[in-house]
Amino acid sequence: MTTFYAGLLSPCALACAVALALTGTAHADDNADKNTHTLTPVVVTATMQDSPLIVVTDPKQPRQPVPASDGADFLKSIPGFSTIRKGGSNGDPLLRGMSGSRLNILVDGGMIAGGCPSRMDPPTAYIAPQLYDRVTLIKGPETVLYGPGNSAGVVLFDRNFERYTQPTLSGDASLLFGSAGRSDQNLDLRAGDSTGYIGISTNHTHSQDYKDGDGNRVHSQYDRWNADATIGWTPSDQTRIELTVGKGNGDAAYAFSRMDGVQFLRESTALKWTQEHLTTHWEKLEVQAYTNYADHVMDNYTLRTPDPASMMPMAMAADVDRRTSGGRATGTWRWGDALELQAGVDGSVSVHTHRAGGPPGSMMGYYKDQPRMRDARMQDIGIFAETRWSFAQSQRLVTGVRVDRVQTRGYTLEDMAGMEHMESMSGVDAMAMMPAQTAADRGDTLPSGFVRYESDLSRSPTTFYAGMGHVERFPDYWELFGQHVEGTLDSFRALQPERTTQWDIGMQYHGDRVKAWVSAYAGVVNDFILMHYPMTSMGVDYASNVQARIAGGEAGANYDFTSHWKADVTVSYAWGENLTENRPLPQMPPFEARWGLTYEATQWSIGALWRLATAQHRVADDEGNIVGQDLGPSAGFGVFSFNGAYRIDRRFTLSAGIDNLFNKTYAEHVNAAAASLAGYVNTTRVNEPGRTLWIKLDAKL
Repeated sequence: MTTFYAGLLSPCALACAVALALTGTAHADDNADKNTHTLTPVVVTATMQDSPLIVVTDPKQPRQPVPASDGADFLKSIPGFSTIRKGGSNGDPLLRGMSGSRLNILVDGGMIAGGCPSRMDPPTAYIAPQLYDRVTLIKGPETVLYGPGNSAGVVLFDRNFERYTQPTLSGDASLLFGSAGRSDQNLDLRAGDSTGYIGISTNHTHSQDYKDGDGNRVHSQYDRWNADATIGWTPSDQTRIELTVGKGNGDAAYAFSRMDGVQFLRESTALKWTQEHLTTHWEKLEVQAYTNYADHVMDNYTLRTPDPASMMPMAMAADVDRRTSGGRATGTWRWGDALELQAGVDGSVSVHTHRAGGPPGSMMGYYKDQPRMRDARMQDIGIFAETRWSFAQSQRLVTGVRVDRVQTRGYTLEDMAGMEHMESMSGVDAMAMMPAQTAADRGDTLPSGFVRYESDLSRSPTTFYAGMGHVERFPDYWELFGQHVEGTLDSFRALQPERTTQWDIGMQYHGDRVKAWVSAYAGVVNDFILMHYPMTSMGVDYASNVQARIAGGEAGANYDFTSHWKADVTVSYAWGENLTENRPLPQMPPFEARWGLTYEATQWSIGALWRLATAQHRVADDEGNIVGQDLGPSAGFGVFSFNGAYRIDRRFTLSAGIDNLFNKTYAEHVNAAAASLAGYVNTTRVNEPGRTLWIKLDAKL
């Protein structure tokens, strides 16, 4: 298997494979009907909400700005999302200003979690969005089907496999080239008949350091590859058994850290069984088991040279890994069109280890020769039920309830008992009293639930909805054991689960020429987990619970002026208040608006995107989340981008664009602090790329 992946995913081999696929596509198209009506080519600049609190988008479509190599940069094109930039890749996504385990990320129904204590490898770092068929966002605590603690929302990256009725070969391929040496190759091939199917999806992406609008180089190069293979057995229309295996790896330079990510090894396996139409009312049974393994290496010598004047003058490396295994069983029952029930059980267990050292021959020893030390084990098992009841014509009540049992064990906690008298001891006695490491367990039972009313207004194509949800979230790995917490036995026991109660209200309008939506929320968070970053030399980072309020929303509209001219606009805003300390919640993005204008002909289109973000003065210095902290007020900015697309024939589409057309120098408010790196210009925040040109060729078999 290792040989297979290595041969398949070398950049040259993958480029050749994509080229062959494109050639085969062109040959197949020679016999196509030249008069076949072609679809209008469009570059996505604004993703709209499809139904109450749900956004569904196709990650294979061209979009502007051009996404980077991972899931986070893809998600920031959805209103309400922002990304904490760390370099050219592997940013951390936030939805409505909330990050980490408040936003659950599922890949083909399974959870994957990174291992870096400072979040160099968030879950989205292991996701190549172009290899999936559908990305679904469910906002807020308005579903109980997808794991515990999802106070901000849930994101689902899914592939679509169905039973073929006849022998079929299909596929997608794309090539992308852009500024800063950007080069992507993507290939997704599928084949099957009524008995079963196979699928192979693979990608490679590469970029050199980009430059900001002032021409300053940002430490941001990356190189990544992914490959997944799927085999399915479909003996009947009612039965499907599917096995998926995958692997990926790469590296990424970081402008925010004294280390770079030099390995992002992912190994995934999942087995699914789906049985449909079991009885009159029992419509479907879905059973899944998975394991996702992430092995992440950080060092300061592979992608940079150690700086003798820095706090890390020697060549150093750290290796962390995390294996997450789990499963779920879900049943779906229907009683006509009036009532639908989904109920089941899910669970996961995650073990984290670490080791450190240096390159071969270093004084600290080669890091790969060091034993792995287990520091944390986290597990959860939950039961859930969600119903959709159409109690009257055009009126529905959607409800859900969930209960989770969460348990966590820390293996390397510092026991500070007796340490309060250290300052009165001599140096020798104080060294003898250094805190001992100990293991400890804690657990809790956490309920969640929601209720939402939906109504389709009879005299207009409008849907109104209002709901309330409550979710309780156990502290995650980074809040209990991460780089920015104390890591003591007392802090491990003291940090309480976070409890969010949120109200959501909104409206959808789908007319012939106008489509519009609005989604607003307000909530209270008891025991909000806040990260503290004291700026004094003697300060210690720590986590605490505070009382908080949150509010905000998103809105958007599409308007067809004529059959050719179309316009769209989206806006988003997030607000948070720390009631305990009487100051704003940190890491809240400012108000943002996007305006798009597109001219669409039968075979070509041109479009423009204008993105505006206001200044943000509501900050909480020295406080933040598990990724970063507030760095003071930020200025507003506006960025203009331009794109065009041409459908060569019914299989080929060529798109191109210029992001940040006027080469503006700017940085997002929600950001990581830039590190002082030798050979680079030091900035407070990591600046965004300057003018970026790109061209992409998409093909369908």
